[in-house]
Amino acid sequence: MVAPFVGLMLQPGAVRTGELDEADIRLLERELEQLCASLDDVFARPASRENLRAMVRGLLSEVPRKNVWQLAEAAGHPNPDRLQGFLAKAAWDADDLRDRVRDYAVAVLADQDAVLIADETGDLKKGAKSAGVQRQYTGTTGRVENAQVSVHLSYGSSRGRTLIDRELYLGKGWAGTTAEHQARCAEQGVQPERATQVATKPEPARRMLERALKAGVPFTYFLADEAYGQCRALRSWLEEHRVRYVFAIPKSEVLPLPDGRTRQTARYGRWCPRRRSSAARARTAPKGRASTTGPPSNSPPPQTVSSATC
Repeated sequence: MVAPFVGLMLQPGAVRTGELDEADIRLLERELEQLCASLDDVFARPASRENLRAMVRGLLSEVPRKNVWQLAEAAGHPNPDRLQGFLAKAAWDADDLRDRVRDYAVAVLADQDAVLIADETGDLKKGAKSAGVQRQYTGTTGRVENAQVSVHLSYGSSRGRTLIDRELYLGKGWAGTTAEHQARCAEQGVQPERATQVATKPEPARRMLERALKAGVPFTYFLADEAYGQCRALRSWLEEHRVRYVFAIPKSEVLPLPDGRTRQTARYGRWCPRRRSSAARARTAPKGRASTTGPPSNSPPPQTVSSATC
């Protein structure tokens, strides 16, 4: 029998002085419980709903390392078995949960300056069985490691920022047609259509952006670094769908001109303003006034949709 859930209660005095008062804490408790309750129908078993709340509270807490052992300890569990079972064996529709979290985040953060941002992150692994794990470059360490790499879509505005979508990157080690490879992918839940060929990282970014457009997520620009900016197929897709974007691109990238010609990005360098060092700005700043960085406040907005790495 599952013990009744007592709610997302925080102990009185849990927040440091000067941050939030007790009334603020109780209000946040109610909002957090309302959010979790709105997701209850995603989980069939009451135990899963309770474990969801324990996971959310642990992730929002000041636990120094957000591993399952410490999250379980913060929830008052004697060991991590319940949370590990929840993550590994509990059944729920991950895509439905993703869409609900996205809708909640957008409703809170939507503003006229909102943007979507694509980037990836890596999780270091010791074994070779986890879906997508292989030796590959990861920005987590800045070198090639045995890791999983996932591409994320973030939503940000002047009100805050958060992740709203994710896709696992499957490299060369997870593409093949042999029966052994198919069995390996099936064991890890990799869809057959994604297990036969390699998709570059801009492809999952495009799929996530497509979902955001379909859901009517309001934003002004789509932002990404040169790993995505140098993908001409992605740029073409964005232009076809009339999505404004700002990308970093390599100096070697060749860009089309309005008259049909092309030009290497490096040749645009003479139009990029040269930025002086902080020391140089400090030497030339008038006495009694703070020196500033970046363009003056009355500078016009940028007219281009792509940004070269000059």
